[in-house]
Amino acid sequence: MGGRFISFEGIDGAGKSTHIDALAARWRAAGHEVVLTREPGGTDLAERLREQVLHTGMDALTEALLVFAARRDHLRQVIRPALDAGHVVLCDRFTDATFAYQGGGRGFDPHVLATLEGWVQEGLQPALTVWFDLPAAVAAERRAAARSPDRFESQDTHFFERVRAGYEARREQDPGRFLQLDASLTREAVWAQLVAGLEARGW
Repeated sequence: MGGRFISFEGIDGAGKSTHIDALAARWRAAGHEVVLTREPGGTDLAERLREQVLHTGMDALTEALLVFAARRDHLRQVIRPALDAGHVVLCDRFTDATFAYQGGGRGFDPHVLATLEGWVQEGLQPALTVWFDLPAAVAAERRAAARSPDRFESQDTHFFERVRAGYEARREQDPGRFLQLDASLTREAVWAQLVAGLEARGW
């Protein structure tokens, strides 16, 4: 398990945060060193940038630059040191979210995002990306019942349909990295899918 990097992805309302916490608890109970973190965020600087991205109006390029700036600091201060120390890193969102939200949702140039990805990550990708796939309309119902929306969560269903398509495009580019879950099922059924998918990989 040591030095393993796993990201959790999905449109807002897909339920990934519940399961990332449960998986961290499961593996810690089994004796593994687990670092639980998120994007944008994970460091003091990245959390400040997160607040701007979520609550301040800006164009798609500015969004992307701030997200990648936060990611660079996160990688340098948290993710790479944890992996080098042999820990498991569970990250709530990573670069697939940028391609899905800024690329798919905002319609921003994926070639520019790919250039930024190369500069910032220097080849590092998650060993596994767990994608909580959910229809946009179902996710909207869940968000409405959960909390006051930020500037992404307040977008319409068409935006989230484009985000979902952005995730699908990333999965098609690297299918071996993705574990796609049907997040429309009950919490227990989604958890069972997650556990089965990890066990199939020997984890």
